[in-house]
Amino acid sequence: MSPLILFPAIDLKAGQVVRLAEGDMDRATIYGDDPAAQAEIFATAGAEWLHVVDLDGAFAGESINGAAVAGILARFGGKVQLGGGIRNRESIARWLDLGVARVVIGTAALENPDLVREAAREYPGRIVVAVDARDGMVATHGWADVSDVSVVDLARRFEDAGVAALLFTDVGRDGLLKGCNVEATVALARAVRIPVIASGGVTDIGDIHALRPHVADGVEGVITGRALYDGRLDLAEAIEVAA
Repeated sequence: MSPLILFPAIDLKAGQVVRLAEGDMDRATIYGDDPAAQAEIFATAGAEWLHVVDLDGAFAGESINGAAVAGILARFGGKVQLGGGIRNRESIARWLDLGVARVVIGTAALENPDLVREAAREYPGRIVVAVDARDGMVATHGWADVSDVSVVDLARRFEDAGVAALLFTDVGRDGLLKGCNVEATVALARAVRIPVIASGGVTDIGDIHALRPHVADGVEGVITGRALYDGRLDLAEAIEVAA
């Protein structure tokens, strides 16, 4: 069985490393002012992947923390998965050309699905669709709005598109250390033929143990942020458990 990929997260707001509670920009905890240095710390702990989110970009609909992302790319030796405000072909191409391994498309996946399909054809294995959920329904625009489309319905729209993965976030748990919603993550993975990355609520090593057996169900990886920054989860240990 393949390993569960650990994606330590760096969320960017005004050039700083932060974590939000339930996606609320007014409930941000600052963890540092040097994102590139934080990326290097994660690399030293053994991370091969990094998940980066331009939070300001997610709300603005365009890149805001580009300089910070560029700094991370220069210092992190592994692969970077980037999301936040990537809503057109130009921004997709720009980031992939600059060295980002995968781009994450969220709001645009719901509002402009043809963009996802075209990008997935042009950049096979490099497009991830963010499926963010509040009570099973898709949340958009930096999680500020909730649509009338279910998570599974949105995911199934891209089954034949060739996307690399689905990034499933339980918004109600994100940044709150409530524990990963393993049940909902696995249910989504079993419902579609696209690998699923779990996100939101990871508290400690128990969440990694809980997700690891479900690689066979299609769970590809897990994103963790606040648990790492607060010292509740040791990244090197988590990577070992996930292997």
